[in-house]
Amino acid sequence: MISKRYVAGAAILVAAAVSLTACAGTAAPSSSTSSGATVDAKTATSAAALGGLPALVKAANAEGQLNVITLPPSWANYGKIIAGFEKKYPKITINSANPDGSSADEISAAKAQKGQSTAPDVFDLGTAVLQQNLDMVAPYKVANWADIPADFKATDGKWFYDYTGLMSVGYDSKVIKTAPKSISDLLGSDFKGKVAIKGDPTQANEAASAVYLAALQNKGGASNIQPGVDFFAKLKKAGNFLAVTPTQATVVSGETPVVIQWSFNNLAWGAAGGAAGNPNFKTVVLPGTALGSYYNQAISIDAPHPAAARLWEEYLYTPAVQNLFLASGSYPATLAAMESAKTVDAKVLETVGAAPKDFVQLTADQATTAGTLLAAKWAAAIG
Repeated sequence: MISKRYVAGAAILVAAAVSLTACAGTAAPSSSTSSGATVDAKTATSAAALGGLPALVKAANAEGQLNVITLPPSWANYGKIIAGFEKKYPKITINSANPDGSSADEISAAKAQKGQSTAPDVFDLGTAVLQQNLDMVAPYKVANWADIPADFKATDGKWFYDYTGLMSVGYDSKVIKTAPKSISDLLGSDFKGKVAIKGDPTQANEAASAVYLAALQNKGGASNIQPGVDFFAKLKKAGNFLAVTPTQATVVSGETPVVIQWSFNNLAWGAAGGAAGNPNFKTVVLPGTALGSYYNQAISIDAPHPAAARLWEEYLYTPAVQNLFLASGSYPATLAAMESAKTVDAKVLETVGAAPKDFVQLTADQATTAGTLLAAKWAAAIG
């Protein structure tokens, strides 16, 4: 169990005012460095290795495509982020696959489509899935690598944190009149057939994190998630567990009135979603130990568009895009550096609220152990 600084927290809920209550492959372009040496974009570990950002842009423009995967438009402002990239680099078209998929789906797609032009170029992965597939990612360090805290990145550049939220409960206040104050409240009769999570915890980091939260709320911990599995067995037995993967549309329609997911997603599906959201959908971070989890950026070692993949990472870690993550209620990895350099959007930060100093996040080893336990116990628990 570790504590992290500069991460998403209950303060996100200030943003809600609230009731607090993710054919053949193309040839990899190369670029000549100032010394005249030719560097293959597929093996470049920095923009400087390709001759600088202009050379990287030139190589990416020549590829003309970028494949991203499991990045819903409402997730952490990815809709605006993708549109911004295409506006900034109009010669590059982004192909966004399986927006409602899981971290495991990203890896499966990369394996199944290896060598094809449709394979993912970049990943946005939960820690457990990432740690099981480190052989599938290529080392790369963005230009402002120093702005990412040391414990937020791999020393070899294979992965680096991008953003985080807190695990929260979203609920339709027209259906649920009293906001839950603990995870055990979800076992009550008011929640009959109403509680959903984001997919299969053995496949999706967000769904697994709902189980981790239940463990923390039931005297378990980052090194002991069995109480979380036991809780969901009770939830299923009570008839309260809803085996429907929630989306913004199911929240608006009322099909999934209660959702355990990241705070930035619950907020985006409520009033913050505008016409696409449910104005009655409220968000609460439960009292007690909070659970967070940074997602990890990584470049596929088999990226069909390796220059565009590296340009995408450079783009994501610019202050402009890090501020877009912040505006969604998810705290970006470079927040501390942006605050120091005064490049953070002060108005957005005031609205969202300062990040809390501590929360629980599973280490790589804990996430791997938890994933193994879920694989062995989850199906029987909710079967």
